[in-house]
Amino acid sequence: MTALTEPAEAEPESDAAARPGLIREFLLVAGLFLVYKLGRQLATGHTAAAFHNAHRVWGFERTLHLPHETAVQSVLLDKGTLVHLANTYYATVHFPATVAFLVWLYVKRPAHYVWARRVLAVVTAAALVLPFTFPLAPPRMLTGTGLVDTARLYGPSVYGPPADDHLSNQFAAMPSLHFGWALMVAVGLIAATRSRWRWLWLLHPLLTLLVIVGTANHYWLDALAATAMLGIALALIHPPQRTTTMAGRGTGPLVPRQRVLAGAGR
Repeated sequence: MTALTEPAEAEPESDAAARPGLIREFLLVAGLFLVYKLGRQLATGHTAAAFHNAHRVWGFERTLHLPHETAVQSVLLDKGTLVHLANTYYATVHFPATVAFLVWLYVKRPAHYVWARRVLAVVTAAALVLPFTFPLAPPRMLTGTGLVDTARLYGPSVYGPPADDHLSNQFAAMPSLHFGWALMVAVGLIAATRSRWRWLWLLHPLLTLLVIVGTANHYWLDALAATAMLGIALALIHPPQRTTTMAGRGTGPLVPRQRVLAGAGR
C-alpha cells in the first residue's frame, strides 16, 4: 500500500502505545468474522419473502429512476475476458483486501487501526440485522430483468445452488458488505495517510460497485444501504485526531513537526 501513502517515517510513541496485543486482535477479528458467518446462516429460510422483497427493490429502483443494472452488465458481457475478471474480483478481492488494510493499519497506524476495526465491527454487526428483517434475493436470481448469473455462466463462482449452499446465505443481499468494506478501506487509508495520491483509493469502492452490480450479485440500493450504515458508524466513532505543531527554524519558514494522535483508546 506504500505507493499511495506517505514515505516511511519513524513511528511516533503515541502510535506504538495505541497498538493492541496481536494475539488478542487476531482472536477478536476472527471471532467477529465467525459471528457474522453464523448470523447469516441463522437468517436463512426466508425464500418467499426474499423474492418478494427483491421485486419490491427492483420496482423501487425504477421509481427512483436509478440506472438499470443491465446497463452495467451488458458492458461486461460484451467482452468475455472482462466478465471473467469481474467474477474473479468479486470472489477474491473483498476479504483479502480488507485483511491487508487492517494489517497495514495495525503495523503502520495503530490508532487508526483501532478506529477502523471498531467501525467495521459496527457495520458488520448492523448488517446481520437486515437478513432477519428484510431477506433479499440478489438480482441474478430474478427472472424477467434481463440479468444473468455471470459467475455461474462464465466463472469463477463462490456460490452453489442456494438449497445446497451451507456456507453462506444467498438471500442476504442487503446491505452489500462487499461495497461497505471496500468504502471503509478507502476512507480509512485516506484518513490515515498524507500522500497527495491517497484519494485514488476511492477507485477500490468504485470498482467494487461496478463489479457487484455488473455480476448481478447486488442492487444499487444494497450499496446505498451499506453506505448509510457506514456513514452512521463513522459519525458515532471518530478517527484519531492528527494535529500538527509548527516550530520556527531561525528566520526561515515554519516547518511541521511530528503529528500527535489522540483519541486512540482501545
